[in-house]
Amino acid sequence: MSEHMYTDLADWWTLLSPVEEYAEEAGLFRSVLLDHALTRPRTLLELGSGGGNNAFHLKADFDMTLIDLAADMLRQSRKINPELRHHQGDMRDVRLGKQFDAVFIHDAIDYMTTRADLERAMTTAYVHCRSGGVVLLVPDCTAERFEPDTSSGGTDAGRRGFRYLEWSWDPDADDEMTTTDYVFAIRDEHGDVRVMHDRHINGLFSRDVWLATLAHVGFEPHSRICEHSDLDAGYEVFIGLKR
Repeated sequence: MSEHMYTDLADWWTLLSPVEEYAEEAGLFRSVLLDHALTRPRTLLELGSGGGNNAFHLKADFDMTLIDLAADMLRQSRKINPELRHHQGDMRDVRLGKQFDAVFIHDAIDYMTTRADLERAMTTAYVHCRSGGVVLLVPDCTAERFEPDTSSGGTDAGRRGFRYLEWSWDPDADDEMTTTDYVFAIRDEHGDVRVMHDRHINGLFSRDVWLATLAHVGFEPHSRICEHSDLDAGYEVFIGLKR
């Protein structure tokens, strides 16, 4: 994975990925957690919380703790979620020494590029989930649903502006990884524009692998198709219950 998006471009995060664009998805995540939890969850741990955009929409319903690997992204999250607890750590091995009613991992789970890393992240979720709790995993897609895709976007703030082209493709259909290339055009307050390339390598696992790995680490595994206004076919999320 390249470092640009989550390090030296972190200060542009609000233009690349505005917090208001997360409202619909966060509502879906809230519904899934409440629908599948055995009891009403109050505390929620988010692993791979990034700039805190999901947490911004979920914190009214849950007492949240956020963990991310990138210090610069945690700094962005603290700007919009100053009341929440933030910790720097890797979802594969971080240990807080406490448990939560629910654990949530959004698309940061896509950076688990091997089955071993996927199992380690799920184990972290299991260790931090109380008995009777629930975990929600939201990969961008499964192997069965992956299709090469190109999208673009970005926003402005005064004279500053940010635009991106996102190109997802699969260089090797025989492995369990895909590539996403980003091209960024960044305009500063003086009107000067620079262009950068960022490459991210993501894991791509079958539905059976997701469910089997959840079961292997100790969860009762489930999956669910969530509808979204931007996706005709919706997308599949994975739920684990800790009985």
